[in-house]
Amino acid sequence: MAGSVVRAARFVGVSADGIRTVSRAHALAMEPRIAAFEDDHHPLFLHPGRAMLVLLRDASCVDDRILAAAALVESEDAGLRVSAAAIRRELGDEIAGLVEAVPMPGTESLAEALVTADERVRLVALAERLDHLRHAHLRVADKQWRVAAHAEACSIYGPVAQLTDPRLAQRYEHWCRAFGRRLERA
Repeated sequence: MAGSVVRAARFVGVSADGIRTVSRAHALAMEPRIAAFEDDHHPLFLHPGRAMLVLLRDASCVDDRILAAAALVESEDAGLRVSAAAIRRELGDEIAGLVEAVPMPGTESLAEALVTADERVRLVALAERLDHLRHAHLRVADKQWRVAAHAEACSIYGPVAQLTDPRLAQRYEHWCRAFGRRLERA
């Protein structure tokens, strides 16, 4: 996955220094995953790289700070989060601040927090969440969680994507339709 991220970053024009930052962030995000998973194809194992690829391929993001933050946000499993202190030590205050600023799904004021957030924070939140949602059918057997995640994605994340990035908005629209059909069949 690290190689795919570097190739995609080069393709969209991330600077050499930026690629080093992105690579360090990916390695840092992978540390708890390498310790936690034997299966290197588990959706949570691959998540940091896939979140960056969403930004690189769909949003053509070249800002290494946004890409690094996307690798380091973890909205599903608190045990896989990298501490703010480790992020600050390895990547600096700005990236740590971006990670800390991303509101978590399920919070009471999520819509307001996303709408009023800096565009960089919205991009990170949208990419990180989209990757988790794209793999929800593989990870969660709890239908109640699936219904709630679908509702939140369609009512909050999708509209925020409309305000933020047209391609991410398309991706959310597609996921909402496709996952909605999957829920109806279940």
